[in-house]
Amino acid sequence: MEERKGMPLLGDKFPELEVVTTHGPMKLPEAFKGKWFVLFSHPADFTPVCTTEFVAFQKKMDEFKKLNCELIGLSIDQVFSHIKWEEWIEEKLGVKIEFPIIADNVGNVSKELGLIHPGKGSTTVRAVFIVDPEGVIRLIIYYPQEFGRNIDEIVRAVKGLQVSDANGVALPANWPNNDLIGDKVIVPPATDVKTAKERLEQAEKGEIECFDWWLCCKKL
Repeated sequence: MEERKGMPLLGDKFPELEVVTTHGPMKLPEAFKGKWFVLFSHPADFTPVCTTEFVAFQKKMDEFKKLNCELIGLSIDQVFSHIKWEEWIEEKLGVKIEFPIIADNVGNVSKELGLIHPGKGSTTVRAVFIVDPEGVIRLIIYYPQEFGRNIDEIVRAVKGLQVSDANGVALPANWPNNDLIGDKVIVPPATDVKTAKERLEQAEKGEIECFDWWLCCKKL
């Protein structure tokens, strides 16, 4: 029986891959060195949900670029199919797809990334990998074929990871619109008695806000 690859894990280096794309051959993650990138797979070209996603990704492309983040799609179709589908989208929907799409017609890339889930058919599921400038996988989301992605959430995720990295903080649910603390960020919880006491002292001085020593937040 052929060995089936599992998906990479958070914190893993993105596997080194040579891929064929609508923009020519590329080496990943080398092609995006120094940048964040979002790799997203879709089940197939010329399918309704995928078409809506590609239009949505393209319309958010400027927002991703402002975050120093590139987009790259993938499915098991041939590159000729990708090109024809791009042409159809531009002709019929008035949207020019500007990011590359990986043609994985023999399935090697999909197997490496764990994108084929037999329980959901023989095509690639809707996976999202967010990779940082060091080539480290920071976030993974998997959707079934029948459920389209929320592109705003992917933009939020890239932005949030960058805020967390830059400030050494965690982010609450629905950041920056959390029900409890609004757009504030969470100060990492104390892991010893001394730091726990310092947290409360900081709160008394108004430097941070605390519900308790283990749940503190601040405005950036």
